[in-house]
Amino acid sequence: MEGKWLIADRDLNEREGLKWLLKTSSIPVTNILLASNYQEFVVGFEQERPDVVLVELDMITKEGWSTFRELMQIYDPVLLLTTAEGTFEKARLAIDMQALDLMIKPFSATKVKAAFQKASRKLGTKIQADGILSPNTYKDISYEALFISQTPNSENYHIAAFQTESIRTISTLHSFLAEYPFRDVHGIFALDDMVVVLFKETGHQLTEQCQKAMRKWEEEFSEPLAIVVHKGNSTSITLNQKYQQTRKMLEFTYYKGYRQVAEFEHSLEWVHMDPFLAPPEQRAWVDMLTNVDLEKIKKWLYDEFLQLQDPYPEPGLVRIRLTSILAQIRRYMKTYNLNENQSFEQDYRYIFNSILYDRVLYRTVQNLILFIQKLFIGAETSVRNSKQDPIERGISYMEANFANSDLRLEDVAHYVDRNPSYFSHLLITKTGSSFTEVLTALRMKEAKRLLIETNKPIKEISNLTGYQNSNYFSRMFKELTGTSPREFRIQKVNMSKDELGSV
Repeated sequence: MEGKWLIADRDLNEREGLKWLLKTSSIPVTNILLASNYQEFVVGFEQERPDVVLVELDMITKEGWSTFRELMQIYDPVLLLTTAEGTFEKARLAIDMQALDLMIKPFSATKVKAAFQKASRKLGTKIQADGILSPNTYKDISYEALFISQTPNSENYHIAAFQTESIRTISTLHSFLAEYPFRDVHGIFALDDMVVVLFKETGHQLTEQCQKAMRKWEEEFSEPLAIVVHKGNSTSITLNQKYQQTRKMLEFTYYKGYRQVAEFEHSLEWVHMDPFLAPPEQRAWVDMLTNVDLEKIKKWLYDEFLQLQDPYPEPGLVRIRLTSILAQIRRYMKTYNLNENQSFEQDYRYIFNSILYDRVLYRTVQNLILFIQKLFIGAETSVRNSKQDPIERGISYMEANFANSDLRLEDVAHYVDRNPSYFSHLLITKTGSSFTEVLTALRMKEAKRLLIETNKPIKEISNLTGYQNSNYFSRMFKELTGTSPREFRIQKVNMSKDELGSV
């Protein structure tokens, strides 16, 4: 569908390159607008109201983020994002903004063209949803009934959503379903990422019909297919509400995979999960990576992600949690200078994109395990070549062992195969802090967490953070924070109560 496009990037060559790729593609475009900074972007957006927006995330300052979010929420353009930083924070922002794609620089022409095509298809769906076009109208049912909330219809319909793993085959799937001899069909609608089939309320054996259609599809095509059947018979909700519930149910494919038909009658809800690794989990990952414990990593990932059961967490939270793990792996890569190896960098970007966009969780976890296994081999080679960063390795070792009250500079220096005096010199040069200061900071950070998040006694917290003498621990804590451990805990508890009271 034709529309206005706005490309915002600080680099002139990249702006012009993206514009050229768009102009030379087969995508129909009425106008291509350009912006070289965030101010130009805002002015251009408000004046022209583009249909598709491609924005470099890195050009948006913290101060401008709220404005950007409001613009996107109010006008709801098709959103593509780019960044030069493949970090979990950028991934989280892209997920929060419900961006259609996040492209990591340097760009691949193939990747950019695929993103442009995806945006064009999305724009077509939005135009149909807004009522500008309404093909495939079946008697009194059209695309608008699916996308726009209306009063409940006196007639009741069941919905079946068909989704292939690759959106490039959606048109093929639509043609296949249009020719398939379904019984009691009231409409077939092609969307940008699925095909929706409406069945009359009187339709029988809907699940069996869908299973047979899947078998027939697999005989002719190798593309995996997932089907969700909404069999609710209530006329108190609109067709749009049923469609939204069906689309949400289809997201469970992320956990259950393809080649199956799932049926449901009522709306399903996600459960909440903390998308970020807690400090103990971060330390566990540091320890597993440091000790090259692939079996323990496998078990951790399997237990965390592949043993999930209904009710499931929202997939976006799971993706963010995976990027939190990837952040720990990124640090491990830097420790051994593996980020300077082009092959490892390509693999890292592949995993990053797999976490963001892969439609099956199991595949992402398997890819992550294979990547870690490759990193371990690379790290071993790096150690043999003496290219590893002794300070990064030393700090990682301290993070994993600060609870040991006997931990000494000599122990860490021996671990990284350096002379203690030389290691101390490197540590001060790189961090600006001595061995004792770094170790104390790690211990106090954990002490604060334990004081806030647990009810453990001060003496036990002292032992858990590497201090055998609780009085000495309390004295050190007060010197660094200005309050005693007990006062610190009371202040934080009262602060939390005040925050709750103001809600």
